[in-house]
Amino acid sequence: MQTYRIRVWDLATRVVHWALFVLVVAAYVTGLIGGNLMQWHAWIGLAIVGLLAFRIAWGWLGSTYARFGQFVRGPNAVLDYLRGRWHGVGHNPIGAVSVLVLLGVLSLQSLTGLFGNDDIAFEGPLYVLISKDSSDWLIGLHRQMIWPIAALVGLHVAAMVFYALVRKDNLVTPMFTGEKRVSDPNIASAKGGGWLALLAALLIAGALVWVANGGLIPPPPPVPVPAW
Repeated sequence: MQTYRIRVWDLATRVVHWALFVLVVAAYVTGLIGGNLMQWHAWIGLAIVGLLAFRIAWGWLGSTYARFGQFVRGPNAVLDYLRGRWHGVGHNPIGAVSVLVLLGVLSLQSLTGLFGNDDIAFEGPLYVLISKDSSDWLIGLHRQMIWPIAALVGLHVAAMVFYALVRKDNLVTPMFTGEKRVSDPNIASAKGGGWLALLAALLIAGALVWVANGGLIPPPPPVPVPAW
């Protein structure tokens, strides 16, 4: 059977995908060890905020198969997929649900960390905006969420293995190369997501990281100098 090579995943989508994976693992390690690594945990958390903001913006501004409008199709599409009636490239309907859930859960985890504290020396960049009791509650949620996130990531990896071994559909390689072979010559390569879109998404991500790092919080008043 003749196949055709098409571009599915643009470079920005691939970089964000793998960077998120690496940083989530790094956040787990630094968070569980704690101590002097908490500052690194905070920096990693801000980087994750930036990646999430970029990916959400890229879901509107990016190339064809990175856009939410292309792969988020609703429950009927999921049912069609389960019945074997869905055929396409990019995220399938089940994968689309996985993407949305992971983006939502990681966003919630990042948000709770921004307001958290460890009762020792660490305080999130937005800690001063809420009460100590509220911060304690949020950081408790932050700690509890690590296990659902680990389960979701594990399920995501298991799905990749299932598709490779059972369905003979390698989903990992295209996320490295950006390309996929298809049998239908009418399936077009991804379009859009040019330099202007990339710049806009980067500006959105940078602005959100600045806000998340307390950029809108006025600095504390200077310590008065004692009169001698």
